[in-house]
Amino acid sequence: MPKPEKHVFVCTQSRPAGHPRPSCSQKGCAEVFEEFLAQLQRRNLFDKVQVTATGCMGPCSEGPSVLVYPEGVMYGGLGKDDVATVFDEHLVGGEPVQRLFMAPEFWG
Repeated sequence: MPKPEKHVFVCTQSRPAGHPRPSCSQKGCAEVFEEFLAQLQRRNLFDKVQVTATGCMGPCSEGPSVLVYPEGVMYGGLGKDDVATVFDEHLVGGEPVQRLFMAPEFWG
C-alpha cells in the first residue's frame, strides 16, 4: 500500500447510556464515518487518502470529531453533508475548511 498524502481519523467512540461524558456516537459519527468511506470509494482516492475509525480524541462535547494529518487539522460537529466539502476543499483542494474547524478552546 502506498503512503497516503492525507490520513483522516474519524472518532467513532461510544459510551453506555447514562455515562457522564457525551460521545461522538450520540452525535452521528457512524453516519459521518460511512460517508467518508463512500466518498473515498466514489472518488477512487485510495492511493492518496486513508480513512480510519478511531476512539476518543478528546473534545467529546463537540463531535463528531475528525482529525486530518499531516496538517493536524481537527474538525468538530461534522455532519454527513460536510464530508463532501472536506473532500473537495481540503483532501483534494489542499485548503482546510475553516468554518468547520474545532473551536480553539478544544483544539488550538
